[in-house]
Amino acid sequence: MSDPEIDFVRAVEQRAKEYEQVSIETHHVLHGGVYTRTIRIPAGVLIVGALIRVPTTLIVSGDCFTYIGQQAQRVQGHAVLPASANRKQFFAAVTDTMLTMSFRTDAKTVEQAEEEFTSEVDSLLSRQVPQSNIYVVTGE
Repeated sequence: MSDPEIDFVRAVEQRAKEYEQVSIETHHVLHGGVYTRTIRIPAGVLIVGALIRVPTTLIVSGDCFTYIGQQAQRVQGHAVLPASANRKQFFAAVTDTMLTMSFRTDAKTVEQAEEEFTSEVDSLLSRQVPQSNIYVVTGE
């Protein structure tokens, strides 16, 4: 994403902070050199993600709009998407929507993996509301 595109998403993020915030659970799996995190966005909710600085695979299951390359795109059903580094996206769920992001890592902890994929760790709901996390770390 270009700097103006990221700035646009940051503006959406600032506007979204004016509305009631929804608690979202984060499911983390760290296994076999792959970190995966999954969230469920309830229908009618807009979320803005952190700036992602590594390439990932993004799996969307549901019905939502997301900002990709200067426009909102609708993603319906189940989609497995290659997601480039240097992106900041928002997602507006039409129906309950699951988002799963994964990437290869040498991290040994979820915290290390989060610090690898973003410099905005303080903005992650998983850091702001620690009790909303479910962890599976196998050590393999």
